[in-house]
Amino acid sequence: MLHDYFETYVRNYRYYKGGAWCYEDGCLYRGLIALYEATGDTSWIDHLVRLVSGQIDAEGRLIGYEMEEFNIDNILPGRALVFLHGLTGKTAWLDAAAALARQLETHPRTGSDVYWHKLRYPHQIWLDGLYMALPFRMEYARAISSPDMVDEVLRQFSAALDLTYDRDADLYRHGYDEARQQPWADASSGLSRAHWGRSIGWLAMAFVDIIENLPHGPARLDLAGRSSALASRLLDLRTADHRWLQVIDRPDESRNYPESSATAMFSYFLQKLGRLGGPNSYAQAGRAALRSLVSEELRPAADGTLKLHNICCVAGLGGFNGRYRDGTVEYYLSEEIRPDDIKGVGPLMMAYAETLLDRRSSAPQSTHPHDEIRLAAAKR
Repeated sequence: MLHDYFETYVRNYRYYKGGAWCYEDGCLYRGLIALYEATGDTSWIDHLVRLVSGQIDAEGRLIGYEMEEFNIDNILPGRALVFLHGLTGKTAWLDAAAALARQLETHPRTGSDVYWHKLRYPHQIWLDGLYMALPFRMEYARAISSPDMVDEVLRQFSAALDLTYDRDADLYRHGYDEARQQPWADASSGLSRAHWGRSIGWLAMAFVDIIENLPHGPARLDLAGRSSALASRLLDLRTADHRWLQVIDRPDESRNYPESSATAMFSYFLQKLGRLGGPNSYAQAGRAALRSLVSEELRPAADGTLKLHNICCVAGLGGFNGRYRDGTVEYYLSEEIRPDDIKGVGPLMMAYAETLLDRRSSAPQSTHPHDEIRLAAAKR
């Protein structure tokens, strides 16, 4: 069922913003790459090349992309360019990605040396942005053999984790305002007010995608410990049917609901963490979440077509389209829910691909007794 659903979805997909380079399309590209890597089915690559090529003009420029906007979201689809360069050896793909790398060279940063989320969100770090920019920078650094760039990614990621961590809740907050200027930011900590599930989902995916690109050593050990701690906390926050809520730690809120994009992201995170050597309980929890998500939310819409339901369309902080998003529980529960939004379908592809990889794996976990993730989990 899932294969047919994904094939129909991507065949009928229309660019999220009319063809302009954007992170939403990048979510689909990550899903297509994951499905190809799990299956070897080149039809997924055919779709990827078709769609990415449609966003590059005859001069090799990214359509609709303006570096001067310093929008961190625009970096995410660049991972498809780096991947296609590695797959095909064609330099044109990496040349197109170079524009995004140049943005990150001059992108504004906080005093702690972490990228601002966007030029129009000054002095702010959002969890979303960690996923949008840092795995790309890591993969681009490997493509051009730049160890200094890898080190910078790790410094930024570690600093951002420290700044967004809410010790009392043992979770990460959606946003941090270094300047303490935003009404959504706590005057003391600079943190936003609530724990939005998908923002933590973006962070969780950044964890495993960065860890995957690291050799064994102190840096990987540090991130393994932090990711294992997050995984353990997520297991505590599951609903009775193995999903996660829109406001992840507020089951007491009557309007709260199991949100599909966060659930798909956590399924991917937990399964991949297990595949990278973490406890099998992580992977089992991720697979259980995927089964529940498909059973509960992949169902016909009013027009009879199969759709993934209960996806939060968008959420953010600060002013947007004439509205101030204050980061409260009530705000997150007020945002539009849209079936089949790519921010849910892309992670669903990725979570399903992890399940396929698990089925293909023939190596028992006992063959990895020294893996940092397992050691980190065992210490908890």
